[in-house]
Amino acid sequence: MVAEEGCSHSSGLVAPERMTASKPKILVTRRLPETIESRMATLFETDINDTDQILVGEDILHGLEGKDVLVSTITDRIDADLIARLPASVRLIAQFGNGVDNIDLEAAWAAGLTVTNTPSVLTEDTADMAMALLLALPRRLVEGTQMLLRDRAWAGWSPTSMLGHRLRGKALGIVGMGRIGTAVAQRARTFGLAIHYFSRNRRPPGVEEPLGATYWSDLDAMIEAVDIVSLHTPLTRETHHILSAERLARLKRGAYVLNVSRPELLDEPALIARIETGELAGAALDVFENRTGINPRLLGLAEANRVVLTAHMASATLEARIEMGEAVIVNIRTFMDGHQPPHRLLPEGPLPRAPRG
Repeated sequence: MVAEEGCSHSSGLVAPERMTASKPKILVTRRLPETIESRMATLFETDINDTDQILVGEDILHGLEGKDVLVSTITDRIDADLIARLPASVRLIAQFGNGVDNIDLEAAWAAGLTVTNTPSVLTEDTADMAMALLLALPRRLVEGTQMLLRDRAWAGWSPTSMLGHRLRGKALGIVGMGRIGTAVAQRARTFGLAIHYFSRNRRPPGVEEPLGATYWSDLDAMIEAVDIVSLHTPLTRETHHILSAERLARLKRGAYVLNVSRPELLDEPALIARIETGELAGAALDVFENRTGINPRLLGLAEANRVVLTAHMASATLEARIEMGEAVIVNIRTFMDGHQPPHRLLPEGPLPRAPRG
């Protein structure tokens, strides 16, 4: 898939002009903001997948011949099989993104590879999207827009038309009070919601007190007490389906679920079933299972305005994408200079060996 220098672009991957051999050689699997691509082309010998189509394993392997670094995204499946077949020249997987669910970290570590990501830069944008969905769902904002577009002869306002629910005074339960969870709590507090949270570690008084936040050590107890549950925890073995069918059954009748984090954090079929039966009022999802297409039942709920779906847009701002790209560049340059990159990731399990430098 990589177009060699002087070759045509029919393969979909293009290389810039010949650069000095001393520059790190990198493969970028998706198109990035123009300013980031230009910076990479200046600093590195860069091959970019100009089709912006998802590369399958063989294409990734072919494109990595002679490369030092794979710049991957969440759409690339970097599993143990692919890692075992990577060219020996590859030493770093620099993920463009915060999540690394697509990378087998244990296999990468065992192979002596270093893996990095781009955390921290998505906090404000993701929190903004969470708050937008938190407003859109109970206030029926999407439904109201669609109604006007569908019914060009709208009769106008009436006292009982498009009645939603007030946010002020409702209890928001945040699962995962890290950077993003805290930023969501700050925004929600401004709108008059009572903040409750469950997290692996309790936050210090300097965080809790300005938010009036109530800490729960028991997630089951918290979700029974709140009106809205918002997921902001990383995906790990322990958090997979942290909002399970059993926990969804504990939610108040008429409660809402919000997820801008990872689809695997909740049992999607169980969520759909409880919304269909009316036990839950609805959900707002920026992430959902889509490996074989979006669940038709979920789409049906969205068409019936019981669910708000957005196209994985939580971090989709130009500012965030540029900052992500800058973080990738810093990780690559630091690593290639012989130092530990600032955003290096380690597997959850035992570490079988040290990575090669």
